[in-house]
Amino acid sequence: MMAEKPKPSGPAAAAILAAAVGVFVIGLLTTLAEVSAGLKSALNWWNPAGPLTGKTGVGVIVWLIAWAVLGAGYRGKTADMRRITLWSWILILLGLVLTFPPVFELFVE
Repeated sequence: MMAEKPKPSGPAAAAILAAAVGVFVIGLLTTLAEVSAGLKSALNWWNPAGPLTGKTGVGVIVWLIAWAVLGAGYRGKTADMRRITLWSWILILLGLVLTFPPVFELFVE
């Protein structure tokens, strides 16, 4: 009986890393919107919610694009999941830190 080949981990790696990129973009936009009045205004896609709509909207768009690009790049491949996990945690933690007022207020004039 032949041993089964393990399934490639590339699609899972792409999904995990893309989600982390999306979280980082939301955190980055949160900080940049506090620094730039123009960006804050541009991110206001719906007045009742303010710039939060644009921050999350752009984050979702970037996540989907990153997932498509990374998914195509990792299709059928085996990824170094330790490295993917490390970079994902770094991006997620940076994204979360950048959403906290004590942090983004450091960049406000």
